[in-house]
Amino acid sequence: MSSSRLFYGGLLVCAGFVTFTAWDQAHWWALKEDYGFGWLVPLFVGYVVFERRHLIAARCGAEVRALTDAKSSSRWFAYMGRAAAGLGLLAGTLLFLLGAWHRAAAGSSFNGTLAITLGTAVTVLAVVYLLTPTAAPTPPERHRDRILMVGLFVFPALVWLVSAPMLAIVENNLNVFLMRQVTTVVFSIFDQLGFSLEQRGNILVLPSGNVGVAEACSGIRSLTGCLFSGSFLAAIYLRSPIAKFVLILASLLFAFGANLLRSVFLTTWAYRYGAAAIEGPVHDISGYAVLGLTVVGLLICLPWLDGQGGRAKVTRAG
Repeated sequence: MSSSRLFYGGLLVCAGFVTFTAWDQAHWWALKEDYGFGWLVPLFVGYVVFERRHLIAARCGAEVRALTDAKSSSRWFAYMGRAAAGLGLLAGTLLFLLGAWHRAAAGSSFNGTLAITLGTAVTVLAVVYLLTPTAAPTPPERHRDRILMVGLFVFPALVWLVSAPMLAIVENNLNVFLMRQVTTVVFSIFDQLGFSLEQRGNILVLPSGNVGVAEACSGIRSLTGCLFSGSFLAAIYLRSPIAKFVLILASLLFAFGANLLRSVFLTTWAYRYGAAAIEGPVHDISGYAVLGLTVVGLLICLPWLDGQGGRAKVTRAG
């Protein structure tokens, strides 16, 4: 069997891991509103892989010589990379099997889903690294080819960690932290502006009633959704790893800032029209606006982070 066929065979096996992961996570996507965006993850992953199909094929064929630097990598780095990928493949597979066994025995759980998702991510990246065809007769001489191929699969492999529910203790602590921060900031703003209100934990006492910053208003929904949006835009439009990291970090900052604006708006609305006035459409529409504002902010940042920010530039660069 040729190295290219072996590589594509490995990708089919990885597709099976990913399909099982999506099926397992679908339980939480339907159950938890915070992760409802997960239904879009398989579509976006498929789009990214389709978008990069020519680069993947080129790195598997004769064009690999023209796509990579002619300078050979250190044998030491090459052997260390293969050893690390081998251990990653073993650890990822065992973790996946452990999560699958836990799901079969006890049903859906945060721990089982996290094990399945993390195991799948590690396994996919390890398989891609180990099975990537190389142009040089001696595989260790083309360590760089393997790294570049792995880079094409970072988003398709790791984005599932965003759509998977966090461990209960992590999610609860994060919710509490975000609720405290949002409540404190909103109270400080209104207090500085001279409005009459009082803070009691995560509740703001207004003359027209009480406004509570609940989990839905903590911003965790916007954080996870915006993190997914930022990761997708970074994967499609940016080529520099630093630029990708900056855009993903910006998505978190924009989400937190937009959620603060939403909380200020809702508090102002409640102050004027009563606490009951922020329930229903006003509350929900302002929540969707957070994601919209974040995406707009990220799109504005794209040209600054990548110069032209064009997709053709990414395709040429690989």
